[in-house]
Amino acid sequence: MAEAVVTGTGCSDVNTAVNSTANAMAYLQDEMRHESEPASALNLGDLDITTDEFILDEVDIHIQANLEDDLVKEALKTGVDLRQYSKQVETELQRIEQASIKDYIKESQNIASLHNQITACDSILERMEGMLSGFQSDLSSISSEIQTLQQQSVSMNVRLKNRQAVRSQLSQLVDELVVPGAMISVILECAVTEQEFLEQLHELNNKINFAKELSFRETLACSDIQDIVDRLKIKAVTKIREFILQKIYSFRKPMTNYQIPQNTLLKYRFFYQFLLANERQVAKEIRDEYVDTMSKIYYSYFKSYGGRLLKVQPSLKSRNTIFTLGQRGGVLSPAELEGPILIPHTAQRGDCRYPYETLFRSQHYALLDNGCREFLFLSDFFMVAGNSALDLFNCIMGKTLSMFLKSMSTYVSDCYDSIAVFLCIHVILRFRAITAKRNIPALDKYWEAVLELLWPRFDLILELNIQSIRNTDPQKLGVLDTRPHYITRRYAEFSSAIVSINQTFPNERTHTLLGQLQVEVEHFVLKMAAEFPSRRDQLIFLINNYDMMLSVLMERAADDSKEVEGFQQLLLARTQEFIEEILSPPFGGMIAFVKESEALMEKGQLDRLKNEEARITQLVRGFSSSWKQSVEALSQDVMRSFTNFKNGTGIIQGALTQLIQYYHGFHKILSQPVFRGLAVRSELINLHHLMVEVKKHKPNF
Repeated sequence: MAEAVVTGTGCSDVNTAVNSTANAMAYLQDEMRHESEPASALNLGDLDITTDEFILDEVDIHIQANLEDDLVKEALKTGVDLRQYSKQVETELQRIEQASIKDYIKESQNIASLHNQITACDSILERMEGMLSGFQSDLSSISSEIQTLQQQSVSMNVRLKNRQAVRSQLSQLVDELVVPGAMISVILECAVTEQEFLEQLHELNNKINFAKELSFRETLACSDIQDIVDRLKIKAVTKIREFILQKIYSFRKPMTNYQIPQNTLLKYRFFYQFLLANERQVAKEIRDEYVDTMSKIYYSYFKSYGGRLLKVQPSLKSRNTIFTLGQRGGVLSPAELEGPILIPHTAQRGDCRYPYETLFRSQHYALLDNGCREFLFLSDFFMVAGNSALDLFNCIMGKTLSMFLKSMSTYVSDCYDSIAVFLCIHVILRFRAITAKRNIPALDKYWEAVLELLWPRFDLILELNIQSIRNTDPQKLGVLDTRPHYITRRYAEFSSAIVSINQTFPNERTHTLLGQLQVEVEHFVLKMAAEFPSRRDQLIFLINNYDMMLSVLMERAADDSKEVEGFQQLLLARTQEFIEEILSPPFGGMIAFVKESEALMEKGQLDRLKNEEARITQLVRGFSSSWKQSVEALSQDVMRSFTNFKNGTGIIQGALTQLIQYYHGFHKILSQPVFRGLAVRSELINLHHLMVEVKKHKPNF
């Protein structure tokens, strides 16, 4: 490569190389000449140790440092002469220097060629630097252009978004403002019952609302369509008004099922919403017309229905029916409570009669059903809720409800059928629960008003019954016998009826009054029993009446009710006393001896009876000879005395059991040491044999 450069540059380059070589040689010879000059011509400066300024401490430091050198250590170790060694090293350095100069001269031509190549490379790199500088300046200008284009792009994007936003709002504004021809033709020509009319009415309502909103902003475009929108609104209001009023007037036709046009109105509930939003006067007219029409319809319907129901109410020929529940409690069963209402003309045709509570149930179930449906219709169609819905409902049903309360007040003021009143109370309690379950509060105040009429009357009737029993004089009731008295039967029927009805919705006031009535009846029975001369007849009368009342109560009341438990205790006490009473005539001597002996045995004084051999003999032989006839007569007497065969059988069983216990006690006493020597003991009847014989006299029913 050096040869190519030399050849390319011509003779001038060769001369330059020769001159460079000559200069190098001159430099080397000059250096050698300086080295061969005397040392005295050398100026050592600060290194001159011959000067007085030389510091010996520093010399020591240098000497110490040199002594640490490896070569010096090696030389000192081998014992070489340092001066000789220094000259040797210096000679070696000169030799190497001469060799280096010769090599340099030998390679001078190559070095000159390398110099020329480096110079050529510098020029090339200089040109490249110029090119790169130009490229860099070009890139700088391109970057500024890109930034400019980017700024222009952002600006154009912002303008585009602004235009799109404006276009969207303007498009919506234009769409809302434009009244299409299809809307005009449908509103003017189509019937209101067609679906297309309802759809266009929604669109018209939106345009009216939008125009109102723009009018507040003082938008000029609004004035362009205001006239058309107003005309369409007037036309739509006129057609809707005629349609709704026509449906309301159809309610007034005789024998019309008004629920059908009501359902039709619910399909077009938006009509009233449109009127309420755009023509409140017309909406009020329609609402008032509906209220007036339905108020008259309900009043007329329920007045006619209530009057017809009274024609199928039976007359109370017998006062006994007001104390007996019978099948009347069925009115509270779920099947009958929410069953179909009575049809008066059908009942009259079949000559059927129904108690007041059944008519009451039918009338009020019709009220409940119609009232719930009407309240839901008002809330849905007229878009009312809360107190507004209740006020509107009362405007329609208020007159009818007042009629109901007045009619009921008239009936209750002269009613002494407490069971009917109590059944009506529980009908209302159940109907109130039904309306609460349906979440219909419209009739809540009416239910409370009815209960405020019925509860005081029921309490008054119960108090009158209590007072009547308290003031009854047994001597004025005519001839008495031991059979159950009709007053106690009435009480039993009445009490069981009230207790069974009261189980579902217990009322403490009712429990209290029934408790007072029971106390008075117990006192009355005791006063009646006192009219009999013998204790036996008194007990028979008490047992018959207690048993009858308990049997009637247990048919309807729970076994653990207060009334049932009270009469069970009374019956048990009087039955035990009666058993002692009937055992006394035939077996009184033996019973008295057993009781006397047992008392002495407890005191340890049985020896006091050791002289009673004659008495004991008479008792043993008397029982053995007559017990069968006595038991037979006792059984027949008991069965004749008690009207309830089951009760009589129980008394006979109790008497025979008590007899065996007494005879067992008699055996036990005679087995004591005091009486073991008595010969009559052998005549005692075997206890097991006696039990077998007694079972033969047990009546089977």
